Amino acid sequence: MNKEFLHTKDGRAIRILAEFLEPEYRFRQFGIDDTIVFFGSARILPRRMALANLRNLKKDPKTPAAALKKAEQNLGMSRYYEEAAELGRRLSEWNKTQKIQYAICSGGGPGIMEAANKGAHMAHAPSIGLNIHLPFEQHANPYISSHLNFEFHYFFVRKFWFVYTAKAIVMFPGGFGTLDEMMEVLTLVQTERITKKMLIVLYGAEFWGKVLNLDYLVESGMISAEDLGLFRIVSTVEEAFEHITTGLIANAAAETKKKKLKKKKKE
Repeated sequence: MNKEFLHTKDGRAIRILAEFLEPEYRFRQFGIDDTIVFFGSARILPRRMALANLRNLKKDPKTPAAALKKAEQNLGMSRYYEEAAELGRRLSEWNKTQKIQYAICSGGGPGIMEAANKGAHMAHAPSIGLNIHLPFEQHANPYISSHLNFEFHYFFVRKFWFVYTAKAIVMFPGGFGTLDEMMEVLTLVQTERITKKMLIVLYGAEFWGKVLNLDYLVESGMISAEDLGLFRIVSTVEEAFEHITTGLIANAAAETKKKKLKKKKKE
């Protein structure tokens, strides 16, 4: 194989195809058909790390006020890391009792992504990391199952694999990347380009209530009131867990019934 050619503009189609086919091959090899995807910021720290950083800064009387404020902010946001890990753990343990297996899947990096994979790891369950090569922030976290650890170059191929196997998506607080992923998924569902039943959860009512003025989108006629039913906003692990597990069971039953009716018609 000519590696020099592969890295040229003319070799781009081959690189894209490889990124499209390798996950399909590995998912088939390891029996991955359905996933629960976690999105969220790479910048959110584990509580222990955020607390240690704040304590260290407070020890130095010369620490700038802005640095202390940032550290306090990081500590406040660290609750979402812990809650993402707990939700990932509970869903992974619940999944062991189900006929259909839903693997936890994240963007593979630090922050909320790490927390999701950590939760699965705590439950001794495999999990997926769909990493992306970036000049900063992004590096593979240590909790991804080694055989399900991917690194993408192309965002659009990575997004395809997030959505293709997803039966539920949980949006934790995040920045531009999380907003981009959220809006693309909502657009695909709203326009019915995604026809399968897929649960979409926005985790953190306080955060999303400040970031998104969804009522104004309805008021101004930019979306329909019915579009607010495409997702559920939750505030606790328990609420998210109950909504996701109940929804997945109901959707699986509906899909089974649909397949039986289709088979009966053919007969």
